[in-house]
Amino acid sequence: MDLHKVTFPTFVLEPRSMLERITDFMSHPDLLFGAENCDDPEERFIRVLQYYLAGWHIKPKGVKKPYNPVLGEFFRCRYDYSDGTRGFYIAEQVSHHPPVSAFYYVSPANKVCVIGELRPKSKFLGNSVSTTMEGENRVYLLGRPEDKEYVISMPNMYARGILWGKMFLELGDSCMAKNEQTGHYADIQFKTKGYFSGTYNAIQGRIRRGNTETGEIYGKWSAVMEYKNSKGEKRVLFDATKDGQNIAPKWVAPEEEQEPNESRRLWSKLTKAIIAKDMDAATEAKTAVEESQREQRRRMEERGEVHVPRFFQERNGRWEPKLQLPTDPQEAIQVVEKFIWPTLPPSYGPSSAESTPASASNSTSNPSS
Repeated sequence: MDLHKVTFPTFVLEPRSMLERITDFMSHPDLLFGAENCDDPEERFIRVLQYYLAGWHIKPKGVKKPYNPVLGEFFRCRYDYSDGTRGFYIAEQVSHHPPVSAFYYVSPANKVCVIGELRPKSKFLGNSVSTTMEGENRVYLLGRPEDKEYVISMPNMYARGILWGKMFLELGDSCMAKNEQTGHYADIQFKTKGYFSGTYNAIQGRIRRGNTETGEIYGKWSAVMEYKNSKGEKRVLFDATKDGQNIAPKWVAPEEEQEPNESRRLWSKLTKAIIAKDMDAATEAKTAVEESQREQRRRMEERGEVHVPRFFQERNGRWEPKLQLPTDPQEAIQVVEKFIWPTLPPSYGPSSAESTPASASNSTSNPSS
């Protein structure tokens, strides 16, 4: 049956919401910053793949799943980079049936924008649980408006050893990355380990432009991934054992400055109970949030109301943020800050627009959002 209808025991929960889990893909922005300066379209495509593949190595020990976000829940944060620039992120649970998490990341000074949505579907498969990750990431290099969007799908996840044997988490099946403007495509296989052969966390994929194969990617998403072009030249794409330590820190307002339906405040009691290893308190806290959510939905149904997301809207089957990004970087920063934080929390510090370095004043282009 669909596991979104099943209440998971608290001991398998990772102490954060799926809306925050998505930020793992924004952990290594240096792989994407400056990609618009590459004149070779294939190099820009590889840089986008680097950003995407670098996010998978961040995971909890053992088999853990983040909290299922409740309708109207949101998570927002800011990134402060070493060169003085900033990035901004907002994610919201925009639908309950089916569950849909929409997200938006932008760094106007670094000319990068990522928009997407996830529609996870979990099923019980005997001794494992599979999660099909429907949805996509859409990456925009704002300094290369002619590229338009880079679209990347997600592999599926498998939690093994649920009933017997060792419990472990695997990524499986394939994901597709493409840019229709440049004609580049990548079909990347996330390989699961067989009973008698193979290895854990392996990936392999081929890159092509049109019908011509131009290179391949291989290695392990938990260790070293490499790229080899058609000339046989190799280079390391990402080394999780070394580069994986340089995770971009994010600023999140303290819980007392958050709104009631912000992820960390909403799940605060559950998170504290899990960290304290108090499973009884954790179950009680989780049940309280879920029961409150059911009661809110029941009242809305009685009044004939339909939930309207706060930060996102659906257009042609895609969820996009409710804002237009100005082309001027400093103006864009002000608009994004006002969009994500209508009132800046006391601990936010100076507005990014006040501290944007002069080098970030070059013009950016507006993505389709």
